[in-house]
Amino acid sequence: MRSLNYWLSLQLLIVLSCCTARPEKPSGQIFHSDEYDFVVDTIAINLKTVFGMDWLPDGRAVLTERGRNDSSISLMDPETGNITRLCNVPPVYSGGDAGMLDIRVHPNYSDNAWIYFAYCNLKQDSTSTLVVDRAKLAGVCLIEVQRLFEVKPYFKSSAHFGCRMQLKDGYLFLSMGERFVARDSAQKLSNHFGKIIRLYDDGRVPPDNPFVNTKNALPEIWSYGHRNPQGMGFHPVTGDLWISEHGPQGGDEINIVKPGHNYGWPIITYGEEYGGGKIGAGITHKDGLDQPVYFYVPSIAPGGMIIYNGNAFPKWKNNIFSGALALRHLNRLVIENNKVLKEERILEQQKWRVRMISQGPDGFIYFSVDKGMILRLRPSR
Repeated sequence: MRSLNYWLSLQLLIVLSCCTARPEKPSGQIFHSDEYDFVVDTIAINLKTVFGMDWLPDGRAVLTERGRNDSSISLMDPETGNITRLCNVPPVYSGGDAGMLDIRVHPNYSDNAWIYFAYCNLKQDSTSTLVVDRAKLAGVCLIEVQRLFEVKPYFKSSAHFGCRMQLKDGYLFLSMGERFVARDSAQKLSNHFGKIIRLYDDGRVPPDNPFVNTKNALPEIWSYGHRNPQGMGFHPVTGDLWISEHGPQGGDEINIVKPGHNYGWPIITYGEEYGGGKIGAGITHKDGLDQPVYFYVPSIAPGGMIIYNGNAFPKWKNNIFSGALALRHLNRLVIENNKVLKEERILEQQKWRVRMISQGPDGFIYFSVDKGMILRLRPSR
């Protein structure tokens, strides 16, 4: 057994040695959108791909870096930009789309102290899957790490893990991609590929899930027929669960997720094969398969998403913000009665691959770009 002094020394070493370089002061350049003039501040630099971020009650953020095999969860001070890497983070399979992916702080964190994180796990036979753990924070170390869920089956691919999580009303929702080459699996209820998963927040299966009593169906499935959902959020007024998901070449989708519904991939799509050519029968509609609320042709390649409900930008309340990885901008959708009234493409001139979006406790919009930066969008005055 190692002594308490050993662990305290280890924590101190991490704090002293694992901070990123402090970013340069923002230039104060003012950018423009249809509703607001705003400034973009550089909060943190020199990171890998920041895939997930959420907020602790004390104002610090927890974040994940895809592309790191160890120390892939960190704490961030938004005032200084300092990054402190956590110890006792489980080892991660990293490569392609795989790595440490989303992270969420439990809504009742002040009472239960749980932090949830999803990451990729690799077996010796080179098959991999997505798993969800939860843990508590003691200083700069994770403790009481618990495995809650493991996507079935393990599969030999580093692509399309999807992976966004939401916690609400005692439930955990998780999006899972269809692993790309296994795309037909999105239509099969005997696996978790191309699905939205619903669990209790302790990992148990709710008895009212739609396929609990369906023969040969996995009981955790909430909806199916998805391709690669990388954005997820609850509407602050209606309570509906919205997702954004990558299409193939064209056909990215915004969907409202309903229990037991089939969203059609790969039977229907507004996209085509990479390099051209029909997918399946080349159809966009079929009875029994849900149509998207909105779709993008050509693809923007949507990253993370939020449905904004802060006070810093009151005219943007209930708007969807999504990253755009291929067309490189911040995408804003104005929603009314579950329909998109308007789309705006913000920061196009910066050509940033916007990966993650998070609404801070200050009401500002934080986002990561694939140059290893975390940025903050705030009103210019």
